[in-house]
Amino acid sequence: MMHLDVNWLAIVLALVASMALGMVWYKGLAKYWIKATGKSEKELMIGRSSKPFIWAALAQFIMAIFIAQLTTMLFDGNVDVKNTVHTGMLMWFGFILTSMVLNHRYQNMSWKLTLIDGGYLLGVVIAQGIIIGIFV
Repeated sequence: MMHLDVNWLAIVLALVASMALGMVWYKGLAKYWIKATGKSEKELMIGRSSKPFIWAALAQFIMAIFIAQLTTMLFDGNVDVKNTVHTGMLMWFGFILTSMVLNHRYQNMSWKLTLIDGGYLLGVVIAQGIIIGIFV
């Protein structure tokens, strides 16, 4: 059973690190990401709001909690950088990447979009794993 006895400072710092990574990642890959979506920049800007960033923060907050919780369960309470990164990468490969591939194939999205977004989310779980492993 999952308990919320996590190091909340580590969770918040992991969230900040992963959001910062997103800012850098997508700033650097913006033109490739836009092209990979199959939409124009103008189409993507229509109705733009802060809601996607709020949803991203909430999702990454939950991811950080699960990395901390699952690492504790998988490694008998031995929460360190190696184990938290390992847990994050298992989550990425087993659930995040596979779900993304499944959805992108049904949506007929480009493999480049899957590579860009999947690479970012791999970076998220690694960054969060490092932060959680250091601060727990």
